[in-house]
Parts: sequence; structure tokens; C-alpha cells
Amino acid sequence: MRPIRTILLDLGNVLIFHDNQLLFRSIGNRAGMSAEAVERLVTGDLWNAIHRGDLDSDGIRRELCRTLRLEIGSSEFVKLWNCHFRLHHEMIAEVDRLVGRVKLGALSNTNALHAEYFQAQLPILKKFDQILLSHELRMMKPEPAIFLEALRRLDSGAAETVFFDDLPAYVEAARSLGIQAHLFRSVAEFRSELLSLGL
Repeated sequence: MRPIRTILLDLGNVLIFHDNQLLFRSIGNRAGMSAEAVERLVTGDLWNAIHRGDLDSDGIRRELCRTLRLEIGSSEFVKLWNCHFRLHHEMIAEVDRLVGRVKLGALSNTNALHAEYFQAQLPILKKFDQILLSHELRMMKPEPAIFLEALRRLDSGAAETVFFDDLPAYVEAARSLGIQAHLFRSVAEFRSELLSLGL
């Protein structure tokens, strides 16, 4: 087995928790509709357009307000749109111990407003070698192209890269390209898996 040179991490539910049901409930409370109704209207094509970068920061607000028949200003919308995040402090500390030992990359399906928020909340990202965000790359996990772009930018071979994500479909997509991919469940399991890889 080739030694691991690069660790590639998802962000959501790895370095920063996100609760989409809380997001839908909070938007629903503001719009006067159920969380289920918000989820039906927002997910699908609109959700993909937001995370593929088809909409800029204000475009996200305008399109969601149009879809939900909601009038809301930019500052209130930004606070509402980011209400569901919570830092994973234990994991942040764990990753900080890896700085300088391996290359670090982040690979996230996200959008302009969420990215601005979590980059401010996660100063550790400044220590990463690469931050790869779906809305900037105009591609999304589990598409093979986004993983290949991550390997290219990190100048790392698939066999010497380990990837952690909380969604099984994305783990399987990475494995299909020869990346050593693991489902992220806990910091303890993350630590154990790195030890098994000699890190």
C-alpha cells in the first residue's frame, strides 16, 4: 500500500455540523409554511442550481424568495440561511494536529453564502492546501470530475489520498476512482482509521 500523502475532507457534518431540517423549519417559520413544504420547494433542481454555482449570493436570496413568495432583506436572509450550522470543535482540533504532516484538502457541495459563512467560522481552512467548493468549480459530488479535479489541484495520486465524507454515495464515488475513502461517523473512528493508515 502506498503511503498516504493527502487527506481530503468533506466539510458539512465533518468540520461543521449542518441540520437541514432546522434550516427548512426556520425558513418555514418565516414564510408561514411547514418545513416539509419548504423542503419540497427548495430541494431538487433549485438546490442543485444553488450548489452548482448557477446563482450568486443575491441570486440565491432572490430565487428562494420568489419560490417561497417571501419578502426578506439581504442581512436577514443571510442570518436565516446560515442558522443551521454548528462547529465540530473536536474534529477541528484533530485536523489541526495534521497540519504540516500531510497535504490537506476540503471538498464540499456548497454555495456562495454558506461558503462565506463557514470560511469565517473555520480559520483552520487557511491552513489547508486546497479548498474545493462545488459552486466555484461548477461541479458536484458524486460526479467523478470533481474528485479528479481535487487530485489534480492537490498533485496527489488516488492511491495516496484518503477521503472522508458523511454520505455513503460520495464515499463510493471516491472509491470507484481508487481513492481510499471512508464514511465519517465520529472523531474516534476518524482517528482510528488514520492510525491504521500509518498517520
